[in-house]
Amino acid sequence: MSFTPGQKAAITRTISEADIEAYAHLTGDLNPLHMDPEFASTSRFGERIAHGMLTAGLISAVLGMHLPGPGGIYLSQTLTFLRPVRIGDTITATAEVTAYDAERRRLRLRTSCVNQRGEAVLDGEAVLLVDPTQRGS
Repeated sequence: MSFTPGQKAAITRTISEADIEAYAHLTGDLNPLHMDPEFASTSRFGERIAHGMLTAGLISAVLGMHLPGPGGIYLSQTLTFLRPVRIGDTITATAEVTAYDAERRRLRLRTSCVNQRGEAVLDGEAVLLVDPTQRGS
């Protein structure tokens, strides 16, 4: 098993109204900023926006399915939300290996999400425990 600094994986998804509604109902976060067009129109954003954690969930998908992939166990994740994600935005979530401690089986990755205009909407860092049988992709 080896993971090397600079190794990357990414996924891209367009955020739909259905995604926001499903996330809201799944989590119980029915904040009108996400759910009510009239309320959201009076906010600083002028329209409904996606939940920040919905966007962060795309990072989880990269880590769980691609790098390190199935079997990786989240130990920590920092998140800084930089811009709102709106309905119809296409978000690319990326994870990049910054360090790997083979002895402790700890993988450290820079995590980020950008929109279709290349603007950063989220930045952070993840640490995962990796199984000795996993291979870097």
